[in-house]
Parts: sequence; C-alpha cells; structure tokens
Amino acid sequence: MIHKRLALWCLLLAAPAIADTQFRVRRMTRNDVPLGKGQCDIRLQIDAEAEVSVRGDMVNIRTLSGRDGRDDGSECNEPMPARNLEGFGYEVKDSRGEIRLLSEPSPRNGYSAIVRIRDNGGGEGRYHFRLTWDIGGGGGFGRGGGGAGPGDGGRTGWNDTVNFRGRGRGSYGRRGEPTRNIYEVNVSVDRGGKVVAVFNTEGGPPLAFSGFVTTMQGDTLTAELVAGDQTRGLRGAALISLDRRREVDRVTMDGTAGRDRFRLEWSRR
Repeated sequence: MIHKRLALWCLLLAAPAIADTQFRVRRMTRNDVPLGKGQCDIRLQIDAEAEVSVRGDMVNIRTLSGRDGRDDGSECNEPMPARNLEGFGYEVKDSRGEIRLLSEPSPRNGYSAIVRIRDNGGGEGRYHFRLTWDIGGGGGFGRGGGGAGPGDGGRTGWNDTVNFRGRGRGSYGRRGEPTRNIYEVNVSVDRGGKVVAVFNTEGGPPLAFSGFVTTMQGDTLTAELVAGDQTRGLRGAALISLDRRREVDRVTMDGTAGRDRFRLEWSRR
C-alpha cells in the first residue's frame, strides 16, 4: 500500500500544473480608437503555454505549462458585447512565439474570444493581441445578426430621427477647471444610430461629441460619445431623454477626461 501511495505521489508531481489567472481589464484612457469601434488590447507575459479567454472586460489565463501568465497593461475602450457582436477582428501586435485565435466570440462559447499561446524561448515572453468590433452590434442599432437594423424598429423600437436645437440650463464640471454653464444644445440622431451633440457653454468653447446609440429604454437613448476635438480626451456614456414630440428634454453624461472624470448635464427646464 505504501509503495502504491508513493507511486501515485510521484505521478502527481510529474504531471503538468494547470492553473487559472483572472483579471479585469482596465478602462482605456487613449482616444485614438476610431469612432464606432470597440477595442481591447490584451498585453500579457506568458511562460511556455497558455490558453487565454476574453469575455466582456474579463480575461482568464489558463496556464497549461510553465509559470502562471500575467497581465502586462491590457486595456479596453469598452467591454466586448455579450450578444449580437458584429464586425469582429483579431490582430497580433507583438509576440515571441506562436499565437493563434482558436475561437471567435459566439453564443456557443458565451461570446468569448479564445487564444492559444506557445512560447519556447525560455522565461516569460511578451504577447499583445488586439480585438475589435462594431459598437452598436450588441445593442439596439446592430447591422444584422438578429439585432435592430437602421430604421427597422428592431429590439429598441427606434424608427425615427432626431434633429433638435434648444436652450435650457446645464453645467459641465471637470476637476481642476471652473464649472461652465451650458445654455444651448444641438443634438442629432440618424436612423443608423449615429449621434452628434454640441453643447454651447459660457466661458469656454463649445463641447462637441459624436458616437453611436447603444441601447434605448422607453424614451431614453444611451450613447457612447467621444469629443470631436481629440485634444480634450473626453469620452463617456450619455443618456438622452426625449419628450412625446421626440424632442430632446434632458441630457446627462458621465465620462473620463484623461485620468480625471467629468460630469455634464442639461435640461430644457
């Protein structure tokens, strides 16, 4: 019996260790991603062999041999959609060994992108791959795959355009800057879900954003917007409330400005 236990212990010691490392990808602070595109840059340090799964903004590294893999500065401008993902792209940006896409996101794998890495160089090697997709594919303004198409009503019930310009009250605040009053907005939304929003302020230049609608609930649109002036580094999610006449009644937006955050709100009342 003792000999059998020793033999089993030796087999367990000789078997390759399989471990998982999981982390949440940080929010991207760069603003060079094209409008209408989602992007995740996954940067890892891998020793020997690992299988990497990306789902939403979570990364799981399944170490097949060697030391546990680790994050090396991964970032996403937004989580990868959990349904109706469209325009998916995969690109290797940096590698020392073999890296290949095993599986694209699909309902069968829970909309996960799965990548296999084999590194025979000894020690850790740096790997960087990029995942891209069309923003709006997981919301109400997808262009196929069961989502809502431009002007078809789809899941959001959206089948209209908005062209609004009006005065009201509002403010824009960012740390390190004086709060500016917003007195007028100009918002347009086309049937494809593209949004252009300009906020005229007192004591500063207009704040101009563009982006795409992602969801609609009742008379409230949610849109991911980026400042048109790339030097501002402003981006975030905006809530655009419409009244019964399909005119803009209220806009609120929370987002990032480089490493800071900002708050924008405006109302016709």
